Amino acid sequence: MDLFGDLPEPAGKGKDIAEESSVVPESQSWDTANVDFFSDLPVPSSTTEFRGIKRKLDDNTSNETSIINLEVKMEELYCVQGFCAEKKGEREEMQDFHVLVDDFHKQIPDLHSSISRVSYYAVYDGHGGIRASKFASNHLHQNLAQKFPKGSLSQIEKEIKRTFTESFRKTDEEFLKQATRTKPSWKDGTTAIAVLVLQNILYIANLGDSKAILCRYNKKSGKYVAIPLSTDHSPQDYAERMRIQKAGGCVRDGRVMGVIEVSRSIGDGQYKTYGITSVPDVKRCQLTDDDAFILLACDGLWKVFTSEEVLSIILDSKKDNKKDAEVCYETACNRLVNEAIRKYSGDNVTAVIVSIKKHS
Repeated sequence: MDLFGDLPEPAGKGKDIAEESSVVPESQSWDTANVDFFSDLPVPSSTTEFRGIKRKLDDNTSNETSIINLEVKMEELYCVQGFCAEKKGEREEMQDFHVLVDDFHKQIPDLHSSISRVSYYAVYDGHGGIRASKFASNHLHQNLAQKFPKGSLSQIEKEIKRTFTESFRKTDEEFLKQATRTKPSWKDGTTAIAVLVLQNILYIANLGDSKAILCRYNKKSGKYVAIPLSTDHSPQDYAERMRIQKAGGCVRDGRVMGVIEVSRSIGDGQYKTYGITSVPDVKRCQLTDDDAFILLACDGLWKVFTSEEVLSIILDSKKDNKKDAEVCYETACNRLVNEAIRKYSGDNVTAVIVSIKKHS
């Protein structure tokens, strides 16, 4: 079964790749770059080395010790680190939550010994209250850790899309059970954008209209470009609208039942029977030497900024703080949220930057 059938064909298939590589339509005013950012596994040979390892094995039946030479493929991992800033807009309460776990592998039981790095980053944008977004920020990555596939990288790749889907479903079901036990029932819902960094591979899962982009240097243009890693789930999208209508719902004024602005979410229990689903889109992206950072943000940021404007702010911060990467990205996060509020976003704003760099 092809779990990643939504991805472009491997490199070398010709013109079709360039046409499919931009996953977000230009009509959404979501800046795109004509780059094939989904590449085949395994990791390119240029980033690997072979190292001989000697291990002593004790023989219980004799005093002899055997020496076995093991040839192990060692992957040179990029350094990743998460930074975040948030700011309350004109709403009565801050309904955004975020998760930064640089060392997520420590939370995964029985992780295969060949996996030396797993990191997790997410932004949750609540609506109707803070309970769904807070619940998701506390439980989604924990459910993912519990359900994480066993085995080597190749086995994980076969199962990771299903694992993400099951983790989102379980989180949604657990929240809705809790929501229905209260009187009156909770009406909260939340979008989600999550990035899992497994070795040098990104897995991106999203619900709703929070977005993630990858900043990659384009050698042909000599400029950094924004690669969209997620696609909005809007009731106005044809496929989303058809699912809603088949479930007995309707789309009025661009909203499900005239109320909910997104067609996929965690929570929103009263609208689940009308076609709102918690099934995420899951994408895969191979990191390269040309990648600088990942940005995850709620729609409060994208209401007032294009991806080019976002890149400009972050790259300017890097120029201003060349010697201190941590200061640079912390400054950039704060600039983004403060400028979004200053430009009358009106919404709460959360921005997460994940820096990417080679080992020095």
